[in-house]
Amino acid sequence: MTSPSPENDPIESAVDNWVQHGWEDAATPMSMVTSVMRVQQLLAADIDRVLKPFDVSFARYEFLRLLAFSRRGTLPMGVAGERLQVHPASVTNAADRLERDGLVSRSRDDVDRRKVIVKITDEGRKRVNAATLELNAYFQSIPMSKAQQGELFAGLRVLRAAHGDLDVVCADEGSRD
Repeated sequence: MTSPSPENDPIESAVDNWVQHGWEDAATPMSMVTSVMRVQQLLAADIDRVLKPFDVSFARYEFLRLLAFSRRGTLPMGVAGERLQVHPASVTNAADRLERDGLVSRSRDDVDRRKVIVKITDEGRKRVNAATLELNAYFQSIPMSKAQQGELFAGLRVLRAAHGDLDVVCADEGSRD
């Protein structure tokens, strides 16, 4: 796969401006951060488009997919929040919407009544499976080689670890070359 031309790339122009203003050491990291932010916008728009026919946001899709992956199709709300890496209020809001749409149900734990258990419904499983087929087709259409995708994932994983997002130490952590 060839690299796109830097002509007419606003981020490349920003790099030139950074260098012209004497910020050479910050130019490459700035371009990396700005590119990640822009790509996040582009991917989010694509994902929204793919999921629109299924009437779920990506956050609600992830919640449904997490439940569908679980052995019994159930998880305590707190566990779901930890695995989704979101605030408890966000899990509650997503569960409210999914329950209103008939895609999950909630109940109290039989042993510990303080715990709320969320369960995917048959309709929720059907919807998330159909959405996953479309998302997988989208994922496979991303115009990067598998090697490029793997390298990008590895690089982003280093950043995630450096920000405390992972409980692992990356081999290249601390490398700034």
